[in-house]
Amino acid sequence: MKLKEKRIAILTEKLYEDLELWYPYYRLKEEGWDVLLVGIQKGATHQGKYGYPATVEVDVGNLNASDWDAVIIPGGYSPDHLRRHESLVKFVREIHAHGGIAAAICHGPWMLASADLLREVKATCFSAIRVDIQNAGAIYSDEEVVVDQRIITSRKPEDLPAFCQAIIRELVGARS
Repeated sequence: MKLKEKRIAILTEKLYEDLELWYPYYRLKEEGWDVLLVGIQKGATHQGKYGYPATVEVDVGNLNASDWDAVIIPGGYSPDHLRRHESLVKFVREIHAHGGIAAAICHGPWMLASADLLREVKATCFSAIRVDIQNAGAIYSDEEVVVDQRIITSRKPEDLPAFCQAIIRELVGARS
């Protein structure tokens, strides 16, 4: 049985955590879903923390959030750069508002905080930003993956298997 096509945006900016971008990218493509790298400028290439390049496939200005089933925000230092662009913050907020999933790992929950999606939501993150997400209203839990109100969060690269399994589970059950 072929599952309904899903569209997933993975946000990219400079200094992303290489594994946290590429592991979900290829894992979700294995499901047969449309997975695209989204950023501010189509064609811009960003280096990961370990030097692996990621080229923006579509710029956020050409997207309608209601056309997307999920957005994934990898960690590393990129979330600090991503959240400086209101158009990206708005895209994350609107995907969630339209019933989509917002998934973030490591420092990625910084974007969820900027999009004001963490109030009264159980979430996790890299330990260094725990206070930041709590100050944004999240109920912090130190677990490999936390799912609450269509928001999926994980702590670090070692949590990627559980993170991707949760994304797949939620996408299969959501908007099918």
